[in-house]
Amino acid sequence: MTAFTAVPPLFLHPLADRHGSPAALLLDVAPAAPLKLLEELAGGSMACFYRPGADEQLQQALTHAGWRPLLAAQVHRADAGLPTQLPPTVQWIEGDWFLAAPPKPVGTQAASRALALRLVQLVSADADTHEIEALLRHDPTLSYHLLRLVNSLGIGAGRRVTSFSQAILILGRAQLRRWLNLMLFSSREGDPRAAMLLSRVAVRARTMELLSKANGEDKLHQEQAFMVGMFSLLGALFGMPLEDVLKPLTISPAVHQALLAHEGELGQLLCVVEAAERGDCGCLGDCLSALQIDSASFNRILIDAYLWMQGVTAGKTGGAHG
Repeated sequence: MTAFTAVPPLFLHPLADRHGSPAALLLDVAPAAPLKLLEELAGGSMACFYRPGADEQLQQALTHAGWRPLLAAQVHRADAGLPTQLPPTVQWIEGDWFLAAPPKPVGTQAASRALALRLVQLVSADADTHEIEALLRHDPTLSYHLLRLVNSLGIGAGRRVTSFSQAILILGRAQLRRWLNLMLFSSREGDPRAAMLLSRVAVRARTMELLSKANGEDKLHQEQAFMVGMFSLLGALFGMPLEDVLKPLTISPAVHQALLAHEGELGQLLCVVEAAERGDCGCLGDCLSALQIDSASFNRILIDAYLWMQGVTAGKTGGAHG
């Protein structure tokens, strides 16, 4: 018996608009889609679509829940990079184009990448706050995006966070590491992949954190799960082998093994999110069964992760999120 006996899993894919920013979600419709969860997701900030082909009754239910059919002429698939010329009928771009290697950085872009890599090193080593602040002063863009992300989710409990020192005071060290790592994906000026990479890594990290919690793990394990989700796409972000990016970082053996070999409990969690991204129902079922998490619980976690991601990307694009 698999974890999917009673409830099928949800498979969701973010869609970019014509400019490469995440703006919609695409659902691969299961025979018995969890409509209450889908209605909740449709109440978020992104347009919600499903692939035509489901039976008429299910399509009517999805429409009632706030989802619309995506016509073939409205979407273009791209995997090798952001298309520069699209037919006028195309509104959305699907595919993994944002995982393609970035162009080789030159000048200020190269300096910015080196600075960002150094920031990852300091954060992973739990460096002194003054060291991190001094580094951020060399690139106001990084500081700016950190404050945007912190403010976007209302972490200041009614207070607007206006300085890096204030963000540190409110967040604490553990949360500071989280937001600095997340901010790296949102601050790649001149990189058209940045917004979609941020959406992908936000869903990965939050899903893995919530799966760890559902599995009864403690706060430390949940934080490590979030970190694995974040670090799993550093290679794509910097256009380098992940192993090379990780070499100078201070991370635990469990995190290292999960990232490079998909080993251990953290490696299992990474397998879950990667199987969900591929739409691999068989692999996802095996992974969830190994964790003893049923698909209904997974669906709830996935919806929460996508709603959380929408708040994060709203912080990047300037939209509001309560």
